Amino acid sequence: MQLLIKNARIVLPSSKWHGQQVDILIENGTVTLVEPTLDIPSENTFDAGGAFLSAGFVDVGTTVGDPGFEHREDFESVTAAAAAGGYTAIACLPNTSPALHSKPEIKYVRNQARNNLVDFLPIGAVSVDCAGKDIAELYDMRAAGAVAFSDGKNQIQSSALMLRALLYVQPFNGVIINQPLDANMARGGQMHEGKISTSMGLRGIPALAEELMVQRDIYLAEYSNSRLHLLNISCKRSVELVRRAKAAGLGVTASVPAMNLACTDRELERFDVNYKVMPPLRSEEDRKALKEGLLDGTIDFITSNHTPLDPEAKDLEFPFAEFGAIGLETAFSLASQNLHAAGPDLLVEKLSLAPRRLLGLPLPELEAGAEADFTIFSPSENRTLQRNSIRSKSKNTPFAGQPLKGKIFGVVRRNKFYFDR
Repeated sequence: MQLLIKNARIVLPSSKWHGQQVDILIENGTVTLVEPTLDIPSENTFDAGGAFLSAGFVDVGTTVGDPGFEHREDFESVTAAAAAGGYTAIACLPNTSPALHSKPEIKYVRNQARNNLVDFLPIGAVSVDCAGKDIAELYDMRAAGAVAFSDGKNQIQSSALMLRALLYVQPFNGVIINQPLDANMARGGQMHEGKISTSMGLRGIPALAEELMVQRDIYLAEYSNSRLHLLNISCKRSVELVRRAKAAGLGVTASVPAMNLACTDRELERFDVNYKVMPPLRSEEDRKALKEGLLDGTIDFITSNHTPLDPEAKDLEFPFAEFGAIGLETAFSLASQNLHAAGPDLLVEKLSLAPRRLLGLPLPELEAGAEADFTIFSPSENRTLQRNSIRSKSKNTPFAGQPLKGKIFGVVRRNKFYFDR
């Protein structure tokens, strides 16, 4: 495979080409030439037209249906959705059937990534079947290719299990990922607890349900001297707790879903089930705090919180619809709309570089001999997500037909590429 990318503006702080517009020749998945101008024939040519080129985006906490829920998403459809969203790697949650809780399941996912446009990075389950009882074989899964450990959508409710997991991964500098929510306090909740939930007659999910578990997990991370990632926080108080933990020098990181950065609980006033997500969309005050946390470095990165659901699970009356929305194809636009003023460097930090650091992935380079792993994007380009163009097998998104700012032009990884022409 030979590919010539022309007129790309580089956003890669470690590269000597950072901030410059260049042409890039890629042959058989490897960068062979980088120059201000290259006038050479190539099998494939893509003119970026001054769009930005960065290290490929990485999503942490993607829900992939395979194995067990292929009717919602499979490896082929999630690859298409991720590439369209600018991602060249996705860290997959273990909530499958069977769960990713032992070596065979981890190897199964890793095998799907061979020669694929998008890399699949399995997150191993902390407990058997993600049931929150018996701890899984974390060391064996790490040896098989697990990049982190979590019970995914099943928050780790047991403090004893959480501490045991943190202590288990500490010797090899592993990371435990938990999406903080006290399930007992949130039980029966349909949306953020506040004035709007009261006016709609829906039982709320209090911010306190998240904040209590954020504080618990931070205490346990401090006690164990281990690494903790708080996946998909949504509350102002959670941001403050993470800020304090970082100031104290603890190994704590955090992320926020793109949808929670862009939307509030007011979106649910129309009872649109596609806005029913977990964590729930919260108040404008919370949304502003999340944005501030991204800008000052308290929140490390942005996730898609991609949760594909079939119509039988989603197209129901509001109280009966499951939580979740697909996000791979809209996360960049939602992030861009809210962080555009900060410039492309911040977007690349929050969508590519920080996730890589959390998972211990190498940062792609832009020099002769380096492996190709790039995303081409424009934060200012307008687009509309048409329902019939959604690549995900599931279509549960509130953004179909809506104008969005921020467009992905394509991705390149090794000897494969995708371009939206």
